[in-house]
Amino acid sequence: MNKPLAERLRPVNLEEYIGQSHLVGKETVFRQAMESGVLPSLILWGPPGVGKTTLAQIIAQQLNREIHTLSAINSGVKDVREVIEKAKGRGLFGTESPVLFIDEIHRFSKSQQDSLLGAVETGVVTLIGATTENPSFEVIPALLSRCQVYTLEHFSKEDLQNLLKRAVSEDEKLAKKDITIKEDKALLRLSGGDARKLLNVFELIVNAEATGKVIIDDALVNRHAQQVIASYDKGGEQHYDIASALIKSIRGSDPNAAVYWLARMIEGGEDVKFIARRLLISASEDIGNANPTALIMANNCFQAVRTIGMPESRIILSQCATYLASSEKSNAAYMAINKAQMTVKQTGSLSVPLHLRNAPTKLMKDLDYGKDYKYAHDYANNFVEQEFLPDEVRGQKFFEPGNNPREASMRAFLKTRWNDKYDY
Repeated sequence: MNKPLAERLRPVNLEEYIGQSHLVGKETVFRQAMESGVLPSLILWGPPGVGKTTLAQIIAQQLNREIHTLSAINSGVKDVREVIEKAKGRGLFGTESPVLFIDEIHRFSKSQQDSLLGAVETGVVTLIGATTENPSFEVIPALLSRCQVYTLEHFSKEDLQNLLKRAVSEDEKLAKKDITIKEDKALLRLSGGDARKLLNVFELIVNAEATGKVIIDDALVNRHAQQVIASYDKGGEQHYDIASALIKSIRGSDPNAAVYWLARMIEGGEDVKFIARRLLISASEDIGNANPTALIMANNCFQAVRTIGMPESRIILSQCATYLASSEKSNAAYMAINKAQMTVKQTGSLSVPLHLRNAPTKLMKDLDYGKDYKYAHDYANNFVEQEFLPDEVRGQKFFEPGNNPREASMRAFLKTRWNDKYDY
């Protein structure tokens, strides 16, 4: 059997597993749960090619459990029930419940996900679902509440480079060849950070070269690029690149380009809910308070496509995408939360000033919780100057209104109320 390189190099234990140290590092809660043999049903959420399937297999091996694998693309309720019935039969003999791994669980319908509930709740199976989509949107609440969600991160450049080195030195087929990786920039770019794609693209390029010494450089990779794209990007697998092009066209205020990339996604069979979610994010991240109606429009678009479905949803998506692209732009809200989160990470859990604290009990009132708080509506213009930040970060500015008519009025309002504090 001629296994692809990615399959031949698939790690079989955590020592071989690359990346995701926040999950599988020596002192992590996840690693300790695995080693204790007590792990709940879980959802692994992350981009393609970051090791979700591999981690599921390692978990099953670590727990010494049998693993049943289903793909949500070609499996249905009947397949799920067959696995559950087999698991119930084994339970009669006192064996540990098997692991049921469902790849792309976000593609399961509500009824298919419903069929898992009883077995997961009673522990007949330990479910491990893998998804590239936000489980909060794509996994039904009843099932999500019975699972822990773990996020897998993109591989770093060093992770991918180490993977290539391992391929050259450890793979039984490639180790027989004289391979030198002189440059890897084009190779890494072509892979898009997907480890599986990186290895399979690497193997395709190596095998395309004549026998003898193979020197991998950017020129060689670019020479094979069209062949690689034809092999690995059929049927809309440029999913994330095209989604990125759509959002960047909206951010750049180019409705022509936005509707073109939207058409590419629709013709590629992209899930309309996936597109609508990206538009919803862009409405807040790229437009924000420059035009608050954009968020309302995008949210209505999201709700509408969930109700309407294709082919009519394409019209709603086109209306939303062209509206967002033609709108004033501001990332002030996005930048504000980034700055605020960075400050929180740097300063930790600062105490809430006493005058801002809630005082539901007499003891708390005696401890001066809420004392000296000024109720804004008791004052002229519903405003009174007081400090709302902890002393340690007093005076820091997180929100800076953008240069557009809507946020200019916000800037003027803040200046009127706060004078120098909000003097931009």
